[in-house]
Amino acid sequence: MPAATRWGYAPHDGPALWGTLDPAYSACALGREQSPIDLTGGCEADLSPVEFDYRRTRVAIENTGRTIQVNPDPGSGIVLDGVRYELQQFHFHHGSEHTVGGVRLALEAHLVHRNDRGSLAVVGVLFEAGAANRALAPLWAQLPREPAASRVTRGDLDLAALLPAGRTTWRYRGSLTTPPCHEGVAWIVLTEPLTLSAAQIDAFAALYPNNCRPVQPLGDRVLRRG
Repeated sequence: MPAATRWGYAPHDGPALWGTLDPAYSACALGREQSPIDLTGGCEADLSPVEFDYRRTRVAIENTGRTIQVNPDPGSGIVLDGVRYELQQFHFHHGSEHTVGGVRLALEAHLVHRNDRGSLAVVGVLFEAGAANRALAPLWAQLPREPAASRVTRGDLDLAALLPAGRTTWRYRGSLTTPPCHEGVAWIVLTEPLTLSAAQIDAFAALYPNNCRPVQPLGDRVLRRG
Protein backbone atom coordinates (compact mmCIF):
# COMPACT_ATOMS: atom_id res chain seq x y z
CA MET A 1 0.00 0.00 0.00
CA PRO A 2 1.50 3.40 -0.97
CA ALA A 3 2.28 5.85 1.79
CA ALA A 4 -0.35 8.53 2.43
CA THR A 5 0.38 12.00 1.12
CA ARG A 6 1.90 14.26 3.73
CA TRP A 7 -0.34 17.00 5.06
CA GLY A 8 -0.26 19.32 8.03
CA TYR A 9 -1.12 22.79 9.27
CA ALA A 10 1.82 24.81 7.91
CA PRO A 11 1.48 27.23 4.95
CA HIS A 12 2.98 24.68 2.52
CA ASP A 13 0.69 21.77 3.52
CA GLY A 14 -2.13 23.34 5.53
CA PRO A 15 -5.93 23.33 5.25
CA ALA A 16 -6.09 25.75 2.33
CA LEU A 17 -4.07 23.28 0.23
CA TRP A 18 -5.38 19.92 1.43
CA GLY A 19 -7.70 19.48 -1.54
CA THR A 20 -4.78 19.91 -3.97
CA LEU A 21 -2.25 17.61 -2.31
CA ASP A 22 -3.78 14.31 -3.42
CA PRO A 23 -6.85 13.31 -5.49
CA ALA A 24 -7.97 11.26 -2.48
CA TYR A 25 -8.28 14.53 -0.55
CA SER A 26 -10.55 16.25 -3.09
CA ALA A 27 -13.48 16.40 -0.64
CA CYS A 28 -11.44 18.83 1.47
CA ALA A 29 -11.93 21.39 -1.32
CA LEU A 30 -15.06 20.21 -3.12
CA GLY A 31 -17.22 18.72 -0.36
CA ARG A 32 -20.48 20.43 0.55
CA GLU A 33 -20.85 18.96 4.05
CA GLN A 34 -17.49 19.77 5.60
CA SER A 35 -16.51 20.18 9.24
CA PRO A 36 -15.95 22.04 11.46
CA ILE A 37 -18.61 24.77 11.39
CA ASP A 38 -19.59 27.76 13.47
CA LEU A 39 -22.13 26.66 16.05
CA THR A 40 -24.46 29.64 15.95
CA GLY A 41 -28.07 29.25 16.97
CA GLY A 42 -29.35 25.96 15.75
CA CYS A 43 -32.95 24.86 15.40
CA GLU A 44 -34.35 23.76 18.75
CA ALA A 45 -35.31 20.12 18.34
CA ASP A 46 -36.60 17.22 20.42
CA LEU A 47 -33.51 15.08 19.92
CA SER A 48 -33.20 11.57 21.26
CA PRO A 49 -30.59 11.53 24.05
CA VAL A 50 -27.16 10.16 23.27
CA GLU A 51 -26.55 7.16 25.51
CA PHE A 52 -22.95 7.21 26.75
CA ASP A 53 -21.46 3.89 27.78
CA TYR A 54 -18.02 5.09 28.80
CA ARG A 55 -16.01 2.93 31.17
CA ARG A 56 -12.76 2.95 33.08
CA THR A 57 -10.10 1.64 30.75
CA ARG A 58 -6.43 1.37 30.04
CA VAL A 59 -5.29 3.80 27.36
CA ALA A 60 -2.24 4.38 25.22
CA ILE A 61 -1.25 7.97 24.42
CA GLU A 62 0.24 8.56 20.99
CA ASN A 63 1.92 11.61 19.46
CA THR A 64 0.85 11.30 15.82
CA GLY A 65 2.89 14.23 14.56
CA ARG A 66 -0.30 16.26 14.15
CA THR A 67 -2.02 15.81 17.53
CA ILE A 68 -2.11 13.80 20.73
CA GLN A 69 -4.32 10.75 20.26
CA VAL A 70 -5.57 8.49 23.05
CA ASN A 71 -6.40 4.86 22.22
CA PRO A 72 -8.59 3.09 24.81
CA ASP A 73 -9.18 -0.60 25.21
CA PRO A 74 -12.37 -1.79 23.45
CA GLY A 75 -15.69 -1.74 25.28
CA SER A 76 -16.81 1.89 25.49
CA GLY A 77 -19.25 3.51 23.09
CA ILE A 78 -22.43 5.46 22.50
CA VAL A 79 -25.93 4.70 21.27
CA LEU A 80 -27.16 7.30 18.78
CA ASP A 81 -30.70 7.03 17.42
CA GLY A 82 -30.82 3.38 18.43
CA VAL A 83 -27.49 2.42 16.82
CA ARG A 84 -24.40 1.54 18.84
CA TYR A 85 -21.05 3.06 17.89
CA GLU A 86 -17.83 1.83 19.48
CA LEU A 87 -15.25 4.33 20.71
CA GLN A 88 -12.11 4.02 18.56
CA GLN A 89 -9.91 6.86 19.82
CA PHE A 90 -9.99 10.49 20.89
CA HIS A 91 -7.67 13.36 20.10
CA PHE A 92 -7.32 17.11 20.62
CA HIS A 93 -7.21 20.33 18.61
CA HIS A 94 -5.76 23.69 19.70
CA GLY A 95 -7.73 25.93 19.46
CA SER A 96 -11.17 24.49 19.13
CA GLU A 97 -12.18 23.53 15.60
CA HIS A 98 -15.84 24.37 16.06
CA THR A 99 -16.46 27.98 17.00
CA VAL A 100 -19.42 29.18 19.06
CA GLY A 101 -20.94 32.40 17.76
CA GLY A 102 -17.67 33.06 15.97
CA VAL A 103 -15.56 32.54 19.10
CA ARG A 104 -12.80 29.92 19.08
CA LEU A 105 -12.30 28.21 22.44
CA ALA A 106 -9.01 27.01 23.89
CA LEU A 107 -9.20 23.32 22.97
CA GLU A 108 -11.52 20.68 21.55
CA ALA A 109 -11.56 16.91 22.04
CA HIS A 110 -12.95 14.64 19.34
CA LEU A 111 -14.14 11.22 20.48
CA VAL A 112 -14.37 9.10 17.33
CA HIS A 113 -16.86 6.22 17.18
CA ARG A 114 -17.66 3.63 14.49
CA ASN A 115 -20.70 1.36 14.08
CA ASP A 116 -20.71 -2.14 12.63
CA ARG A 117 -21.43 -0.74 9.15
CA GLY A 118 -18.38 1.50 9.25
CA SER A 119 -20.25 4.77 9.74
CA LEU A 120 -18.70 7.35 12.03
CA ALA A 121 -20.10 9.46 14.86
CA VAL A 122 -17.84 12.03 16.51
CA VAL A 123 -18.52 13.62 19.90
CA GLY A 124 -16.94 17.04 20.31
CA VAL A 125 -16.12 18.38 23.78
CA LEU A 126 -15.13 22.04 24.07
CA PHE A 127 -12.68 23.40 26.63
CA GLU A 128 -12.23 26.98 27.83
CA ALA A 129 -9.61 28.53 30.10
CA GLY A 130 -10.41 28.18 33.80
CA ALA A 131 -9.82 25.65 36.54
CA ALA A 132 -7.49 22.72 35.97
CA ASN A 133 -9.13 19.65 34.46
CA ARG A 134 -8.61 16.74 36.86
CA ALA A 135 -9.86 14.11 34.38
CA LEU A 136 -7.20 15.05 31.84
CA ALA A 137 -4.41 15.50 34.38
CA PRO A 138 -3.16 11.87 34.15
CA LEU A 139 -2.87 12.21 30.37
CA TRP A 140 -1.22 15.61 30.48
CA ALA A 141 1.37 14.27 32.92
CA GLN A 142 2.51 11.78 30.26
CA LEU A 143 2.19 13.66 26.94
CA PRO A 144 4.67 12.11 24.48
CA ARG A 145 6.79 14.96 23.19
CA GLU A 146 8.20 13.30 20.08
CA PRO A 147 6.16 12.29 17.00
CA ALA A 148 5.58 8.53 16.72
CA ALA A 149 6.13 8.15 20.48
CA SER A 150 3.50 6.24 22.43
CA ARG A 151 2.96 5.50 26.11
CA VAL A 152 0.60 3.20 27.96
CA THR A 153 -0.69 5.10 30.97
CA ARG A 154 -0.38 3.85 34.49
CA GLY A 155 -3.75 2.81 35.91
CA ASP A 156 -7.16 3.26 34.33
CA LEU A 157 -8.75 6.38 32.85
CA ASP A 158 -12.37 7.23 33.66
CA LEU A 159 -13.72 8.08 30.22
CA ALA A 160 -17.05 9.31 31.60
CA ALA A 161 -15.18 12.06 33.48
CA LEU A 162 -14.20 13.56 30.13
CA LEU A 163 -17.80 14.66 29.55
CA PRO A 164 -19.64 17.67 31.02
CA ALA A 165 -22.61 17.13 33.31
CA GLY A 166 -25.02 18.66 30.80
CA ARG A 167 -26.08 16.59 27.81
CA THR A 168 -27.49 19.30 25.52
CA THR A 169 -25.88 18.99 22.10
CA TRP A 170 -25.54 20.53 18.68
CA ARG A 171 -25.95 17.95 15.91
CA TYR A 172 -25.36 18.06 12.18
CA ARG A 173 -24.05 16.01 9.26
CA GLY A 174 -20.44 16.73 8.49
CA SER A 175 -17.04 15.29 7.70
CA LEU A 176 -13.68 14.36 9.07
CA THR A 177 -11.82 17.59 9.87
CA THR A 178 -8.56 16.20 8.47
CA PRO A 179 -7.66 14.60 5.12
CA PRO A 180 -9.27 12.81 3.39
CA CYS A 181 -12.20 14.90 4.76
CA HIS A 182 -14.70 12.11 4.09
CA GLU A 183 -18.34 13.16 4.60
CA GLY A 184 -21.26 11.30 6.14
CA VAL A 185 -20.06 11.80 9.73
CA ALA A 186 -22.68 12.29 12.46
CA TRP A 187 -21.45 15.18 14.62
CA ILE A 188 -22.52 15.62 18.24
CA VAL A 189 -20.97 18.64 19.99
CA LEU A 190 -21.80 19.10 23.66
CA THR A 191 -22.92 22.66 24.36
CA GLU A 192 -21.46 22.86 27.88
CA PRO A 193 -17.71 23.50 27.83
CA LEU A 194 -15.26 22.07 30.33
CA THR A 195 -12.25 23.96 31.66
CA LEU A 196 -8.49 23.61 31.40
CA SER A 197 -5.93 25.60 33.35
CA ALA A 198 -3.58 27.98 31.58
CA ALA A 199 -0.74 25.58 32.36
CA GLN A 200 -2.63 22.67 30.75
CA ILE A 201 -3.42 24.72 27.67
CA ASP A 202 0.20 25.85 27.38
CA ALA A 203 1.46 22.26 27.72
CA PHE A 204 -0.55 21.16 24.68
CA ALA A 205 0.20 24.33 22.72
CA ALA A 206 3.91 23.73 23.24
CA LEU A 207 3.49 20.57 21.16
CA TYR A 208 0.81 21.76 18.72
CA PRO A 209 0.26 25.52 18.72
CA ASN A 210 -2.22 25.45 15.84
CA ASN A 211 -3.74 22.18 14.67
CA CYS A 212 -7.28 23.33 13.89
CA ARG A 213 -9.02 23.56 10.54
CA PRO A 214 -10.93 26.80 9.80
CA VAL A 215 -14.72 26.61 9.95
CA GLN A 216 -16.54 25.56 6.78
CA PRO A 217 -19.85 26.83 5.32
CA LEU A 218 -23.00 25.27 6.76
CA GLY A 219 -24.63 25.52 3.34
CA ASP A 220 -27.98 23.76 3.05
CA ARG A 221 -27.46 21.68 6.16
CA VAL A 222 -29.58 22.04 9.29
CA LEU A 223 -27.88 22.58 12.65
CA ARG A 224 -30.06 21.19 15.43
CA ARG A 225 -29.79 21.91 19.14
CA GLY A 226 -31.41 19.99 21.94
